[in-house]
Amino acid sequence: MKKITLFSDGSALGNPGPGGYGVVLRYGDKERELSGQEPHTTNNRMELKGVIEGLKALKEPCEVDIVSDSSYVVKGINEWLEGWIKKDFKKVKNPDLWQEYIEVAKPHKIHAIWVRGHDGHVENERCDKLARDAAQEAKDNL
Repeated sequence: MKKITLFSDGSALGNPGPGGYGVVLRYGDKERELSGQEPHTTNNRMELKGVIEGLKALKEPCEVDIVSDSSYVVKGINEWLEGWIKKDFKKVKNPDLWQEYIEVAKPHKIHAIWVRGHDGHVENERCDKLARDAAQEAKDNL
């Protein structure tokens, strides 16, 4: 099973407001960048959307380390998701995205890792720039 590192970040200009996500996928010495945007969203939605889109880009089952500065995403994946499933996502924010995450995560072995944002972590800073640029583009398109 290939070992992939998925770095991800999300951004919203206003919360809610125009938003974007940025992703860097790394396999060995190969990297691929992804980004996307939505005209009206929240920071947490974009944080999770980046992870989802990164996982969708994988073409086979992989062992994936998800690296994010979002406690919401990391704790959601590592701690809260099982309980949310048991209570059928009642009183959970963004159930549509969490259910999509469950589907795209199924073939993979996933571990989420939290890193401090805006602290010089090279890949997190790159994802942050991709996310902010995508959010700004979404804002400019309004």
